[in-house]
Amino acid sequence: MWKELKKNQLVKYGAVTTVSTISYVLLRKWIAGGICRSHAKLHGRTVVITGANTGIGKETAWDMAMRGARVIMACRDLTRGEAAATEIRSSTGNTNVVVQQLNLASLGSVRQFAREFIATETRLDILINNAGIMLCPKSFTVDGFESQFAVNHLGHFLLTNLLLDMLKASTPSRVVTVSSIAHQGGKIHYDDLNFDKKGYNSVIAYKQSKLANLLFSRELARRTKGTGVTSYSLHPGVIRTELWRHSQSKYPTLSSMLSAPAWLLMKTPREGAQTTIYCAVTEGLEEKSGYYFSDCQVKEPALEGRDDLAALRLWGVSAGLVGLN
Repeated sequence: MWKELKKNQLVKYGAVTTVSTISYVLLRKWIAGGICRSHAKLHGRTVVITGANTGIGKETAWDMAMRGARVIMACRDLTRGEAAATEIRSSTGNTNVVVQQLNLASLGSVRQFAREFIATETRLDILINNAGIMLCPKSFTVDGFESQFAVNHLGHFLLTNLLLDMLKASTPSRVVTVSSIAHQGGKIHYDDLNFDKKGYNSVIAYKQSKLANLLFSRELARRTKGTGVTSYSLHPGVIRTELWRHSQSKYPTLSSMLSAPAWLLMKTPREGAQTTIYCAVTEGLEEKSGYYFSDCQVKEPALEGRDDLAALRLWGVSAGLVGLN
């Protein structure tokens, strides 16, 4: 009797364990989202990736190197950048991976990077505007702009424009800008971009910057139509990266309580990089210039992300702020 009861308990335990394991595997597969299945090779092509020393930027750099590209890792921290580049060279066998300094919080640094790139490189096939900051306390860049708007949008806006002639000379070429689902409910506060008039909210500021990414990509596609340069924006997913460091420091108790289940339900950096890679290399995307992607497929952005007049206005305002004619 006792042996029979114990046997039944073991059977039930085994069944529950099996079902739980299968459920978790299926859940993880769903969370991972789409996978870039393109086998495109990039030998002879040059790729620039901002923020390439960590997170999805590093995974994207690794993938581009595996495809044979010359990879320019544009990083603020040269020490960390070189460590990541060394790792990528070693694991891919591609020695054509270099690090150049780029601090998107400084328009001067952006201009210096562009000058050096144009002077030393012969082509630019793919520009990936990946770097970003999220939910950080209110701070200002050396140029006097709210940090999230400046780093996530203005720095990339200026960089892309300064390199646009080289992109046009290397066609077909692509610009891939990492936005976020956080653009939903976002608003460009034209009368108070720095949040000087109203109380600062890091979430609202982040939403503004991510909406700006999407609108910039959309307007860039319109302006480059017929030139051979195409533009794409994307939501990479919710990912286990250093971007969460500010929210963790702001809410330490809550973060520690939720950290284990939350990390289990987030994409890995490699999974999160898939849509970026998809937009960068997938064949036949030229007719999708200006579109927004998620999980390696076209997604409809929120209403505020489809406002072409807002995109045009943002372009003009941004050009004025960074000093472009």
